[in-house]
Amino acid sequence: MSCQRFSVLLAIARAQAKACVRINAGYHRPPLNPPMSHFTSEDEALLQSMLRQLLQSVKEKITGAPSVERAEEILLHLEETDENFHNYEFVKYLRQYINNTVGSVIEEETEKCTSAQNQGEVSGYDTLVQHVTKKTRESKEYREMMHALKNVMMVVVESLINKFEEDRMCNMELDSKTKKERRSGYYTDNCSDSDSSFNQSYTFMSQEQLQLLVERLDPIQPKEVRQEALQTLCFAPPSDILNSESWPNLRKHLTMSLSDADATFSEKILRFYAKTFSSSPFNMTREVYTSLAKHLELYFLSGEYSLRISAGLDVSNTDVNRLLKKVRLLNEYQKEAPSSWIRHPEKYMEEVVESTLSLLSVKHEPNHPASPDFLSPVHFLALLDIKAVWFKKWTINAAVQQCLDYFEFCKAAVNKNSRVNDFSQQHCSDKQNFSYTGPELQYVYFVHSLCLLGRLLIYKQGRNLFPVQLKNKKDSVSITDLLVLFTQLIYYSPSYPKTALAEHADTYSPASLVMEILQVFCDQTGCAVECLYTDAVIDALLHPVQSLLSGTEVYINCLETTLIDVADILARIAAVEDGLSLLLYGENEKTAKEDSPTAVHVIVQFTKKLLHDDISLLSGSEILPVVKGAFIFVCRQMYRTCEGLQMLIRYGLHESIGEAWKKTSLLSERVPTPVTGADSTSSISLESKNILLWEETLLDALLNFSATPKGLFLLHSTGAMNDCVNFMFSSLSKKIQALVTELWALLECGKDDLRVTQPKSTPVDTIDQSCQKSFLTLINLLTYPAVFELLSKQDIPNKPMYSLREVPTDII
Repeated sequence: MSCQRFSVLLAIARAQAKACVRINAGYHRPPLNPPMSHFTSEDEALLQSMLRQLLQSVKEKITGAPSVERAEEILLHLEETDENFHNYEFVKYLRQYINNTVGSVIEEETEKCTSAQNQGEVSGYDTLVQHVTKKTRESKEYREMMHALKNVMMVVVESLINKFEEDRMCNMELDSKTKKERRSGYYTDNCSDSDSSFNQSYTFMSQEQLQLLVERLDPIQPKEVRQEALQTLCFAPPSDILNSESWPNLRKHLTMSLSDADATFSEKILRFYAKTFSSSPFNMTREVYTSLAKHLELYFLSGEYSLRISAGLDVSNTDVNRLLKKVRLLNEYQKEAPSSWIRHPEKYMEEVVESTLSLLSVKHEPNHPASPDFLSPVHFLALLDIKAVWFKKWTINAAVQQCLDYFEFCKAAVNKNSRVNDFSQQHCSDKQNFSYTGPELQYVYFVHSLCLLGRLLIYKQGRNLFPVQLKNKKDSVSITDLLVLFTQLIYYSPSYPKTALAEHADTYSPASLVMEILQVFCDQTGCAVECLYTDAVIDALLHPVQSLLSGTEVYINCLETTLIDVADILARIAAVEDGLSLLLYGENEKTAKEDSPTAVHVIVQFTKKLLHDDISLLSGSEILPVVKGAFIFVCRQMYRTCEGLQMLIRYGLHESIGEAWKKTSLLSERVPTPVTGADSTSSISLESKNILLWEETLLDALLNFSATPKGLFLLHSTGAMNDCVNFMFSSLSKKIQALVTELWALLECGKDDLRVTQPKSTPVDTIDQSCQKSFLTLINLLTYPAVFELLSKQDIPNKPMYSLREVPTDII
């Protein structure tokens, strides 16, 4: 087929498809008297199948439309939005039908226009296509084709509607049969999303029909009437329901009916809500969200709800499972809603936020006997979304209180020298467990609150919500108070709970969660300044260090890990100018007192004690070198600057590091050299590897003294200058070798691409040689010996002056 003819066919097919869409979408059963001389029952069945396939494929798009007109508009622009448009059998049929009917007309008109174009009467391809299309649509053949096709499509659409009504009647009969079976005790519902009412075609309803539906869904109506009305509701497009004048009353009925004793009835409403969430715009779905939130709020406040933390929670219980489904649906919406807020007025967002806050603030009155033991909505939300991914804005008081309560529990357990793992030492077996104990529920709530607060403090508006006043605390809680609390959780919290979340121990342990939060704060300049850069927070970080320096008894789980975590945060703070100033001079440099040494003095003294193995509690620890290295790195962040070195110089840290290196160097000399060609991992023991690694750490620390002139002098005084230079050269050589290997591999991979893409006029081997030559030259320039070898025997041009027009052409 010629290009011109195809374009004309495509233009006509688009117009024809739009006409068919209007026939189907706006069809209201006119009197049926089409000519059927060439249209058989087999043709009708085939077209029905094709049209059904098309409608089924685009069902989600059109059911989400707010009106019939909008649904028609979606269909009219289907070619632009559906990548499978030309693969639908109905579209293929239309194209073939048009080709067979008006193909000869197109050919004739194309020949006429081509002839005219050659004579200069018609110019341009687009003009040609437009002209042929116009002439074809004005032809007798086209008018007859349209008339016949309209009549045929009326028959097909009428048959589909009749079939739909037959299916609907069958469904109603099936529903009636189901009711009888349920009454007989033989009916069960697996709550599957494949419920029949959600997989049938939609029917559009008038305002009168919707009003009648609302009346029948009133909770005062008989059960059978409400069941039938709900079945009808499931057939209607959610957008029509939400846009109707009857929606406010219907919303009240649905909110109340979610508490229906009949689980099947309430879960059908829940599935209707789920369908609405997935197929309607935000400004409509907020109505459903607030309805669901209100229902949950009323349920938690009702006398029917009696769950308590101390009793634990069995999620396999039917009632608990139904409640979790509702909260899960609410949470899924919470995660998606923020992406739509920017496109809608603020009042929509406020309604969602207010309904959420109202639900999450539900609790018993303080004098209620069960108040402290109340299993709140937040507990359920925490079970489903433990890291508070949904969170944008929430009442922070409860979260702060939960973190304080957890900290007090940990601190009390430590002071009593009792088993600190009361929260966590629950029975854990390989058998799948569907129950949560009271302590486990409290722990999940704590993790949720901690993550929520960590996210809140990242944002300036979130920080502006502080300080907060708690009911059982005299003083308000400031950001600094909260950060001190977070820091204390690193070393006061117990080992991770062995619960249903045990496999995620590293992710959900208090120390890991706090470290994740503090690391994020360190990376955010504004957040770090407002949250971390205070004397109180630094003192809290240095508390275990101060205790070890003073010889105070320390009750800390995993002392070495805690010290490594503390050093990590201190190093991140020291890496930034404002943070370094805080460690060197304190929060207020002018009012700093000599009797209260700043953080730098505590850190360097502790580092020296570590290097001299003068901390008894850490003696014999397998990871002591890691602890030492972590604190040396903190010092290194300080002595790499002139100001920091000036503060550290009095302690002779360079001498301590030098002495430690000399001792380690003697040990490393006994480590056997790996045999060439042998597996290095098998020829050297783990202990020997650790010795070599520790030696490299110390040399690297000494080498970093050379960052300042005074530091270079101190490095020279240790006698390790030559070893540091050799270490630097060795490290760079390894990095260069790794770079060479990687680049060479990329070059080798690139050969195949060159062979594919390069024109035949350029030999591939020439390209390879050129690339390799340039590549080797680049690598050779990376080290002085290579440069010397390349240039020593060459005549180097040397002029007293070079003009601006002279540019290098090669290395020489």
